[in-house]
Amino acid sequence: MPQTKFPKIMGILNITPDSFSDGGDFSNADAAYNHAIALQKAGADIIDIGGESSRPGALGISPQEEIGRVIPVIARLKEKVPDITISIDTTKFEVAELAIKAGADIINDISGLGSDTRLAELAAKHNRTLIIMHMQGTPREMQNSPQYDNVVEDIYNSLDSKIALARQCGVESIIADVGIGFGKTVEQNLILLNNLNRFKALGVPMLLGISRKSFIGKMLGIDNPSERDTATAFIHSLLPGFGGDIIRVHNVGTAALLMRISRMLAGNY
Repeated sequence: MPQTKFPKIMGILNITPDSFSDGGDFSNADAAYNHAIALQKAGADIIDIGGESSRPGALGISPQEEIGRVIPVIARLKEKVPDITISIDTTKFEVAELAIKAGADIINDISGLGSDTRLAELAAKHNRTLIIMHMQGTPREMQNSPQYDNVVEDIYNSLDSKIALARQCGVESIIADVGIGFGKTVEQNLILLNNLNRFKALGVPMLLGISRKSFIGKMLGIDNPSERDTATAFIHSLLPGFGGDIIRVHNVGTAALLMRISRMLAGNY
């Protein structure tokens, strides 16, 4: 049956030298700015900007280094394209605070308030949306040996408690993310994808990030992350509602084409 609900598209902009898929591609301000504009023109509703790699095994960087990578780009984008919606992908209070001052609309915290609960207070103070993602451990060691009693219920309960914490801090707009690939095995990722409806009970919009993830490569034998875009789109197309209210992708053009075809099949010409 054709989809009748269509998620927003979040385009990924990694201003890093070492991200798993596009590290180094947009590591200078001009390249990053131009790619953000290209993502928006291709159909992105949100541009998610990050300055620190979260790939498995990644080492952290200082707030100052992260600030130097992302803030000039956010400020330039908001100056040139005021209506662009920007998400700052960070776990650091200092980075998020300056990003909001530069114009960021959303805080995307992959630590799910595990690194700094002040991010919830910051979101509340400035009336910004907060994305709470589940991650077991830290990027440096999260894939060493992820263990769950029940992967669906454990992650549901973790997100539920973090959402409650954010609400206690006064955050009104919250989005949840099960954190595919962040401290999960291939099998655990697949179990989550088959049980995404369980997370509707959280009562908040859901974001899904599967784009180019290693579980796709392991399943299909695709070693090069940049060659996983077609598989990413196929998986989204097979998930009810494409898997969430927002899908986070590298290849925005392919995702936008998927949405366009689905709308036409649903009779929305």
